[in-house]
Amino acid sequence: MKNPVKRVAAIHDLSGFGRASLTTIIPILSTMGIQVCPFPTAILSTQTDGFEDFTFVDLTGHMESYMNHWKRENLDFDCIYSGFLGSPKQIDIIFKFIESFKRSSNLIVIDPVMGDNGDLYSTMDMNMVEKMRYLIKKADIITPNFTEAAYLLNKSDVISIREDEIKEWLVELSDMGPSTVVITSVLDEDKENTTDVMAYDKINNKFWKVDCKYIPVKYPGTGDAFTSVLVGSLLTGDSLPMALNRAAQFITNAITASYGFGYPEREGVLLERVLDTLKYPIINSHYELME
Repeated sequence: MKNPVKRVAAIHDLSGFGRASLTTIIPILSTMGIQVCPFPTAILSTQTDGFEDFTFVDLTGHMESYMNHWKRENLDFDCIYSGFLGSPKQIDIIFKFIESFKRSSNLIVIDPVMGDNGDLYSTMDMNMVEKMRYLIKKADIITPNFTEAAYLLNKSDVISIREDEIKEWLVELSDMGPSTVVITSVLDEDKENTTDVMAYDKINNKFWKVDCKYIPVKYPGTGDAFTSVLVGSLLTGDSLPMALNRAAQFITNAITASYGFGYPEREGVLLERVLDTLKYPIINSHYELME
């Protein structure tokens, strides 16, 4: 029997407190009418940004048996979606997971979570970057931020970039495997207080851009939220530019709502205030085709 709702295997960590990874992904995709099947890579008492002395349970040793049970049950997924991975061993397991559950009709989305603001996270090193280059070969879509894209391309010393250069980056990343590449948090040199989402659709040879209003605050988990809305939009029938637009608008609304309350950054955006907007039709589209 055909599943009446889309189903996503979400390969991420789980934090007991803080809106990031699975605690962001599950409510977003569920609100969009999609079943989320969590595949946890680690369990933390809180998310890591802004908290100290958090507890951390590494689930690497359990991931293969977890995966093998799903294989024995012949589970299938409309999308396989991975995010933060804590070790080279976990990347190897996810590579096997994709090989086991990949079908001609499902979507493989990899968010190569490794760093931000020009630097790798403290848990990352160049070995992890190299392993991530290996993993994205299996992806249909990748969603790095600007820092992660730079590291994947071995251009980590780049601070600013022109539009023609970011288009070259998009093509180079696509040549590594994925047919669709989305880069977030690209500073727009031509517009003040604006960051861009840039995307390349290799199949149709089109470049897309969505402008986002810059708000001077950093909430953890916004990358997870962006990619989750993008995944949900594509699975429910949106085109790539519409999905980019929906995801960018949702993140902007979430950050604006949270910033207006002076909400603590370390707790993440106030998802609960904006989840219902995912059910609204998009009235104003802000995407544009790049020549």
